[in-house]
Amino acid sequence: MGVSVQLRSTFVVLLLMLAMAALPAVCTGAGTGAAAALDAETAGHPVEAEAADHGHGNLGEILPLWSCLPFAGMLLSIALFPLFAPAFWHHHFGKVSAFWVAALGIPFLFFFRGIALYEILHIILADYVPFIILLWSLYTVSGGILLRGTLRGTPLINAAMLLLGTILASWMGTTGAAMLLIRPFLRANSYRKSRTFMVVFFIFLVANIGGSLTPLGDPPLFLGFLHNVSFFWTLKIFPHMLLTVAILLAVYLAFDMYFYRREKDAKPDDGAGEPIRLEGIYNFLFLGGIVGSVLMSGVVEWGQVNVLGIHRAVQDWVRDGLLVLMGAASLVATPYRIREDNEFTWFPIIEVGYLFIGIFITMIPCLLILKAGNAGALAALINAVKEPYHYFWITGALSGFLDNAPTYLTFFNTALGSFFPGMSEVQAVPLLMTEKAVYLKAISTGAVFFGAFSYIGNAPNFMVRSIAEEAGTPMPSFFGYIFKYSLPLLIPAFVLVTVIFF
Repeated sequence: MGVSVQLRSTFVVLLLMLAMAALPAVCTGAGTGAAAALDAETAGHPVEAEAADHGHGNLGEILPLWSCLPFAGMLLSIALFPLFAPAFWHHHFGKVSAFWVAALGIPFLFFFRGIALYEILHIILADYVPFIILLWSLYTVSGGILLRGTLRGTPLINAAMLLLGTILASWMGTTGAAMLLIRPFLRANSYRKSRTFMVVFFIFLVANIGGSLTPLGDPPLFLGFLHNVSFFWTLKIFPHMLLTVAILLAVYLAFDMYFYRREKDAKPDDGAGEPIRLEGIYNFLFLGGIVGSVLMSGVVEWGQVNVLGIHRAVQDWVRDGLLVLMGAASLVATPYRIREDNEFTWFPIIEVGYLFIGIFITMIPCLLILKAGNAGALAALINAVKEPYHYFWITGALSGFLDNAPTYLTFFNTALGSFFPGMSEVQAVPLLMTEKAVYLKAISTGAVFFGAFSYIGNAPNFMVRSIAEEAGTPMPSFFGYIFKYSLPLLIPAFVLVTVIFF
């Protein structure tokens, strides 16, 4: 019975991914249906047409801060429902997400009509669809790699696994490294009583800070790469990353050794032990295909395609199709027994899918206001950003709760406009990388490092938490994570980074 349910779930999720990847082919065929209706209404580009009709060329300039209330409601739901109504939340989190989407979407569409529809479709097609396809493919492929054998989570072994994940994160992405290692990490420590702090440090290091060194590591850096930042320029952040990782690993070892000594009497007798071995290693080929597909989409230019009035690069749709193909190939090639022994289920990716569609849509007003710069409701905040440490902390603070990719891009453009006004991006970015490198380092580290500050700061955080809870490891609430771990552990490390580098 369990196998049939798992197979049906796999089939449904796969069909959904294939439908997403096939969307441009459907929507750009004869120009009928919703796409034709939208094109007829906007006659080309929806934003320009709607701006001409209604005078709202930049919606972020007229939106008030209270338009972000549905986003605040979404965050509070994620924070409070699991704490005060866990049974309700477990069964109805999708309905809660839909409620907040409606709370934002209905009045937004009523007042701004075509331009609101454009913004909603844009964030779904340009941001959410590639986001969830990438997460699904990495989750699916990594779930087919099983580490067998006797591996017991001593402080040194745990620290070594965290360090390995931190190193891998810059080259296969924070999501890829986190999904690859979280299950072996949890199994190695399944006999330990105190495991919550271990998963929190895993989120800090593997799911976030480890992705600092290349554009493959974290989405903000990939955006910088697309905007003419050299691929290997981010290696200049290595000293900042090294200091932060050293501090957090040292604190982790102190925690782990303390609890390990207290739990030593409960340590099981492993007997002779089973040799360590990997099964499903062919899935590393599919992981390589995922990384290659993401890199390809950033280095080629194949034009654009109009999907429901949203212009997206052809190579981005090709990338999404290849990611679906990699995930599907892993499902076909990997015996079900391996996934079953790996305790693989679809629940974590389904939870992320439902919650993040709510997060993406409700944060539209916040992002628009932020992108409006000094013409929007957050003008005072934007205008206050002058020194490198301003860029680090403000980029970071916003990245901890909003999507860190557009936050990075906002302050990246703020720096370009401040230091090289009137200069083209092609001319200005090399100067930003050299003459004003400290500012670009501050923006880059702020966007990546602060992704660890909350569960929604970076995509893999929520998935790691969900997998850990499925495996029986209790995880702190949304605010518990912030007040018990992020504030006392991350902020002092970031203060030291500020004092030394910014």
